[in-house]
Amino acid sequence: MDKNNNMADKGMANEIKGNVKETVGKVRGDLGDAVDDSSEHLKGRAQQAKGNIQKNVGKAEQKIDEHVNRSSSDHDDDGAKKY
Repeated sequence: MDKNNNMADKGMANEIKGNVKETVGKVRGDLGDAVDDSSEHLKGRAQQAKGNIQKNVGKAEQKIDEHVNRSSSDHDDDGAKKY
């Protein structure tokens, strides 16, 4: 597996983990609201925000990988631009 595939795989993993973390944080925050526990509500919203960030980092990693792959296919093995 080359370096670019590792970045794409890492991006996908971060996106999935971020989605899970974001969902769990939302549920935790909502439960904190339901039981009138402001501390739990804040912890849940913080977890939700961290998940959102991790998800977006994963998406960015995948986009970078797509760009790198697209750019590298435009060049030959010596780095010269293909026409």
